[in-house]
Amino acid sequence: MPELPEVETVKRVIKPQIMGRRIASVDVHHPQIIAYPDAESFALNLTGRIITDMKRRGKFLALLFENKDRLILHLRMTGQLLVTPAEHDIEKHTHLIVGLSGGNQLRYIDTRRFGRFWYLKKGESLGITGADKLGIEPTDKKLTAAYLKESAAGRRIAVKEMLLDQSVVAGIGNIYSDEILFAAGINPAAKCCDLTDGNWASLAKMIPETINWAIRKNKITPKQYLEGKGKEYKNTPFLKVYGHAGKPCPRCGSTLERIVIGGRGSTFCFRCQCTAQL
Repeated sequence: MPELPEVETVKRVIKPQIMGRRIASVDVHHPQIIAYPDAESFALNLTGRIITDMKRRGKFLALLFENKDRLILHLRMTGQLLVTPAEHDIEKHTHLIVGLSGGNQLRYIDTRRFGRFWYLKKGESLGITGADKLGIEPTDKKLTAAYLKESAAGRRIAVKEMLLDQSVVAGIGNIYSDEILFAAGINPAAKCCDLTDGNWASLAKMIPETINWAIRKNKITPKQYLEGKGKEYKNTPFLKVYGHAGKPCPRCGSTLERIVIGGRGSTFCFRCQCTAQL
């Protein structure tokens, strides 16, 4: 699933190409992806709107319109968003095509159809999407050791599970929780209630550093993005531990291990991440 750095990359590539464009047509190929309202109303409401901004919140994307309505999107596991010329070949699993003034199209492709769209009229609650429950952004200055410690509040869950809790910090998933914990030198299975003040301080430092590092590493041109069909940005060879179980630790050379925490695989170095181990 795309996490915050990848969703931020999508926003940075797509936004300059759609700003100020009027939506000329809306073709919903698969109504399942429209979470609110129904597909017919969604298309009717969207047609004619002028895009004034594009924002990201956690893993959600939002298009803002001149009349203060909003379109909210969550890519989920396999969603891809592309801006293409109208004559561009239509990819398999293209479920939404939005025609833009100027001739280009905004297309949504999703192999598993888990992604969802919501069209919210001015004044309608963000609660319809669930985005109102998100915690602070990883790069928010309010993200401090004290904030994290208070959010954990003596919980006996593993620190890995806390990082995946979107109500604490928005946008972190399985990939970057592994990278953050490696950078912080903390065992992913360590219980929140056992972490020291030093551990919390390290997490507060490494969460924004790791996310900003990943955003920089994910940088891609619009041409590369389109040629890669919106999937190229997901190629993350720069990751240090995630997906590298059985390989040498980039820091000490020990073999990286994989364990399952809360149903999610976690890769880590037992030697480097010995702080607060069980």
